[in-house]
Amino acid sequence: MGNTHQQVDKIVNGFRRNDSETMRETYQEVYPKVRAYILKNNGNEDQAKDIFQEAFVACWRNIKEDRFVEGNVSGYLFTIAKNKWTDFLRSSDYKKTINTDSQSFLKVVQDDPMPKEDILEEEQNRNAMKAALAQLGENCRNLLKMFYFERRSMEEISKEMGMAPNSARNQKYRCMEKLRSLSLQIKNNER
Repeated sequence: MGNTHQQVDKIVNGFRRNDSETMRETYQEVYPKVRAYILKNNGNEDQAKDIFQEAFVACWRNIKEDRFVEGNVSGYLFTIAKNKWTDFLRSSDYKKTINTDSQSFLKVVQDDPMPKEDILEEEQNRNAMKAALAQLGENCRNLLKMFYFERRSMEEISKEMGMAPNSARNQKYRCMEKLRSLSLQIKNNER
């Protein structure tokens, strides 16, 4: 996705002009990545198509309305799709299909997982993350749950936990690091 500055402007202008060639190329470049990401994160083929269509339209509209002026259009489009999928995983529609809230929460916490070779590794990651979450202190667990799962602002969280917003932010960062390293340890011990 390493576009030069000129290419980037060409792509942005192409979207502005509804140039079908530019749009088709961007579509073909980004869709396989979005599809792979969604299939890897509890989604199916139809969901990948729907999410990508929505993201593509949002990307196109943002460019037309000058909300995106310059930068990497492909990366921008991928990020929109990724965020839309994350929102779906957190939504009530998704929770109806999956009975444990923790699963979508864990997916979000994992950030962007590395490409998976197989289902087994996916399962190991999820189990390691659950075990790590159980080992985290209650403060960390609550903070991460409020931020990633309940989607509350750092302002709200800091009030609830009785700390300054800055401290809450640092705490969140430390908790995430701790969660990542714990889950890695657990995963490596299982090998």
